[in-house]
Amino acid sequence: MTRATHGKLVLRLGLVAVAMFAFGVFAMPPLYQKFCEFTGLGQAGVTIEKEAPGASTSRRTVKVRFDATTNSSLKWTFKPLQPSMDVTLGEASSAQYYAANHASTAVAGRAVFNVSPPEAARYFVKTECFCFTRQELEAGQGREMPVYFYVEEDLPESITEMTLSYTFFKIEDEPAVAQAAAGSEAESD
Repeated sequence: MTRATHGKLVLRLGLVAVAMFAFGVFAMPPLYQKFCEFTGLGQAGVTIEKEAPGASTSRRTVKVRFDATTNSSLKWTFKPLQPSMDVTLGEASSAQYYAANHASTAVAGRAVFNVSPPEAARYFVKTECFCFTRQELEAGQGREMPVYFYVEEDLPESITEMTLSYTFFKIEDEPAVAQAAAGSEAESD
């Protein structure tokens, strides 16, 4: 291969790298957002209101089922305290989940939620939830975790049941990492 051929190859590879970077930064997020909206994953497109609704004028109810799983990396028990409940549309409701850490050390986790069927997700509004923040349980600790929600009154008539599902994933212990870094800096001084 000649020097000119090497130069053209390097230029082409550089253009491919720039194109891949541009795709990942500019094209991939909107494509992923559309994918999530279509499938209902991560509740894309669902806005969370901070205020619960006023008095409901609806007499219609919907059955809400509760589901809970943990990722295999997390040695926790995690379950809903009630398998389902009938909820009046527009009325504030709450459900309790229970989590217990079976590891010999403190472990932090974060819950990811999903509502099914996907078309029901936009009508299911969580006003307060353990899934909004990182949860840490000490070794052997168990705790009830509430979720406060309502189902909007304009839920399509065809939806009579929905499932609120959570999966807990282990996350790194940021405070412990920061404390360890601060401790090693103090030791080196």
